[in-house]
Amino acid sequence: MGTFTRSPVSRKSNESMRLIVTTFVGVVFGFLVGLSFPTLSLTKFNLSSGILTTIDIKYTEYTKPSLSSPIPLQHPLDNNSSANATSKKIWVPSNPRGAERLPPGIVRAESDLYLRRLWGKPDEDLTSTPKYLVMFTVGYNQRKNIDAAVKKFSGNFTILLFHYDGRTTEWDEFEWSKEAIHVSVRRQTKWWYAKRFLHPDIVAPYDYIFIWDEDLGVEHFDAEKYIKLVRKHGLEISQPGLEPNKGLTWQMTKRRGDREVHKETEEKPGWCNHPHVPPCAAFVEIMAPVFSRDAWRCVWHMIQNDLVHGWGLDFALRKCVEPAHEKIGVVDAQWIVHQSVPTLGNQGESENGKAPWQGVRERCKKEWKMFQTRFSRAEKAYFKALNTTSH
Repeated sequence: MGTFTRSPVSRKSNESMRLIVTTFVGVVFGFLVGLSFPTLSLTKFNLSSGILTTIDIKYTEYTKPSLSSPIPLQHPLDNNSSANATSKKIWVPSNPRGAERLPPGIVRAESDLYLRRLWGKPDEDLTSTPKYLVMFTVGYNQRKNIDAAVKKFSGNFTILLFHYDGRTTEWDEFEWSKEAIHVSVRRQTKWWYAKRFLHPDIVAPYDYIFIWDEDLGVEHFDAEKYIKLVRKHGLEISQPGLEPNKGLTWQMTKRRGDREVHKETEEKPGWCNHPHVPPCAAFVEIMAPVFSRDAWRCVWHMIQNDLVHGWGLDFALRKCVEPAHEKIGVVDAQWIVHQSVPTLGNQGESENGKAPWQGVRERCKKEWKMFQTRFSRAEKAYFKALNTTSH
C-alpha cells in the first residue's frame, strides 16, 4: 500500500489564500481604526524655492477624509490663521469709495497719462514727468494748425489729441505725434471728451490743464512764458488774450496791449449787474481755457454728462474759485487769434432742410438755457435745504 504525500502545487495555493485573507483582514481592521479617530490635524509646512517665494500650504481640519475632498491651499497673502482672518476685517472709511476693504498702503487713488514701457523695471520707465497737460480736439484737416500749436508747447507738456473724425494714424507724419496720446471717438466735442477722459484723479500730476480748440493762431504765444505769468498773477482759471480784430465776442477776453494780465473790463450797459461778475470780471471763454489742478477738480464735476457743447460753463466757472474776480483773468502778454473755423458744425447732420451747422448751433443755445436752469435750481434747492436744517 503506497504512502500519500501532499503536492507542492497544493501547498502553494493554500499559502496564497492565507496571504490574501490576512491582507483583507488587515485592511478592514485599519479602516475601522481610522473611523475611531474623528479628526486629524496636519501641521503647517513651508515649501521654499529659488524661483517662487515661500508659499504657505496648510491642510485645514476635516472630520471625514475622502479622496474626492479638495485640499484647500492658503494664499501667500493670508498670513493669519483662518480664525484670525475671520475676526480681523479691513474697513477704512477714509479710503476712496469702493476701496474701504483695502489696506491704505495698497490704494492708488490717482493715476497719470505718462507712457510706460512693456519691459524693464517700472521705476526706470520715465525719463521725464511733464508738469502740464494740453489737449486739442482735432480733425485731420486742421493738422497744419495743430502742428504749429503743438510746437509752442515744450517738453514739459503732455500732448493729448482727441479725434472727432476717426483719423489717427495719419498724424504720424509729425514726429511729435508718435509721443502724443491719441483718443478717437467720432463726432464728439471737447467737453464730452474732457468729462470722460480727464477725471481729476487721472490728470492729478499736472499743475495746469489746457483745454483748447483746434482753430487757434499761436504765432504770438509761448506756453512756458504763459505759465510764468499765470503763477505770477495768481490765476487759477485763465486764457490768452484774443487778437482784437478776430473772432471777438466779449470785451473781457480782448487783448490789452499795455499790460501783462487783466481781470476786469467794461461791457455794454446792463450786461453786468456787478463789476465783479461775468462778463465784466471772473470770466474767460471756453475756446482756450487753462485750469489749475485744483480749479479743474471743481470744474470737472460741474460739467454735465449730456450737455456736450459746454455753453454756459464760462459764466459758471467763478463758482470754483474764491475770490473769483482775482483768480480768473486774461493773459495779455501771451495772446492768440481765434480763426473761427466751423469744423465742428460740419460734423452735424441735416434735419428738416437745415444745414448741419444750423442744427449744431441750435443745440448749443438749448444747452446754454438748460445749464442755467439746472444750476439755478441746484443752488435754490441747496439753500432751501440748508435753511430747513438750521431751524
